[in-house]
Amino acid sequence: MTRYYSRPLMLGAALIAVLGLPFSAGAADSYYLSLGDSLAAGYQPIPPPWNHGYADQLQAKIPSLQLKKLGCYKHETTSTMINGGACFYPHQTQLAEAIEFLQDPNNSVALITIDIGANDVLKCVSGVTLDQTCISGALTGIRHNLPIILTALHTAAPGVPIVGMNYYDPLLASYINGNSAFEDSLPVFEQFNNTLERIYKAAGSRVANVEGAFSTFDFTTQVVSPQFGTIPLDVARICQWTWACTPSSDIHPNTKGYGVITRAFWKVLP
Repeated sequence: MTRYYSRPLMLGAALIAVLGLPFSAGAADSYYLSLGDSLAAGYQPIPPPWNHGYADQLQAKIPSLQLKKLGCYKHETTSTMINGGACFYPHQTQLAEAIEFLQDPNNSVALITIDIGANDVLKCVSGVTLDQTCISGALTGIRHNLPIILTALHTAAPGVPIVGMNYYDPLLASYINGNSAFEDSLPVFEQFNNTLERIYKAAGSRVANVEGAFSTFDFTTQVVSPQFGTIPLDVARICQWTWACTPSSDIHPNTKGYGVITRAFWKVLP
């Protein structure tokens, strides 16, 4: 896995947090633009407004920037972000909406975050079965589409930092239900996250290590859960920080889980 941590960056972030210093790239009238899927929208299986997502929590750490959220709360993929079909936007697609916002001379954007690609892969899951042919096609699509998205954003906003993220594996919750989907999902998410990281790195973007923050590949460490007894750490993280182990079986983070994602982004901000 490629990682993007450095002591100076983390020290700088810590100083900003402790001293209350303004975000270095932004002025008072600048924006933080959040793009992506339902995680960027801050979706939870509770009535909106969904204002405790990672974008909301990250903006609270950078009060000098106004938040512009364009994330799609439905099943946005790398393809629909370019071509439309998931959420409604006045300019038809999320990417077009983002470019319009970035090119508006009245908007000064200091930071862009993006999470996209999970729905490309998750559409290949049926019950406890992962369609490997579908997954291969999904990864091919991501390799084609994500560079297009990043190039368009860089062209519309040259010099503005774009920070992406990798993903936790929500299918680990299947361990609690006694099925074996988690056994097949971990290799898939390793390949998926490696793909994302290579693309972001090639585009000059840093990557928030959400995979690591959720201990996604620590199936060895055993912890005691009040609800489920002794379970692997990566499973415990999913149950602790998402809705996947609740009656809703929803794979989205809860407020604490979004906070974990927020901290992963905070560590790699420029």
